[in-house]
Amino acid sequence: MRIWQIIRASGFCRHSHQEAYAAVVLSGGYEEAGDLGRLRVEAGNVVLHDRFEAHLNRFAASGAVVLNLRLWPGESFTPGLANVADPDLIALSAEKDPVEATRLLLAAATRQRSAFVDWPDELAAALMQNPSHRLALWAMRNALAPWTLSRGFVQVFGVSPEAFRARARARQARRSIEGTVEPLAQIAADLGLADQSHMTRGVKQLTGMAPKALRAAANRFKTERNATF
Repeated sequence: MRIWQIIRASGFCRHSHQEAYAAVVLSGGYEEAGDLGRLRVEAGNVVLHDRFEAHLNRFAASGAVVLNLRLWPGESFTPGLANVADPDLIALSAEKDPVEATRLLLAAATRQRSAFVDWPDELAAALMQNPSHRLALWAMRNALAPWTLSRGFVQVFGVSPEAFRARARARQARRSIEGTVEPLAQIAADLGLADQSHMTRGVKQLTGMAPKALRAAANRFKTERNATF
């Protein structure tokens, strides 16, 4: 991932990032549709991306200039859209010390909500909050035919509602695996999965690691980090 991006393309196809990072928009704007929902981003906005996140981008005709800063493990942030009052200050800091620029950014960023425009936004938000939503029931309650639901969602997010829901569930599982000592079977049950093996497949597809290995890596990092203080 390049730190500085001058983008003149009309869009980027759906892609994923293995590392957490912040995208600081210095000029122009774009629409991002992915695991965080659909975000409409302009100069002064920041998108805080978690690890293993996937999205696509659609850029305005004027393109965009974006500063990408890596978010190191252990840094506290909430993924999603934020705002920074002086993005140029962050950019100047990044020219000297990207790590210090990241610290400055996280201290200055304020959370911002992205407004819903239409039903694909609402469905994405519902699935992120509760991946156990039954799609057929949601479609019926919103007076949408099943094929309309599927086709319209794919046009916005590049994946089917079923695939989006599976990723949302795997992302929730990953957070619980890394952040708690809850038994893996209990995490799977809490997420409404049929069994632990179902969760294992989803987490491995998302992260490339089985749940036990993911938890061991997270615990090893916590131990190493605590040893430095």
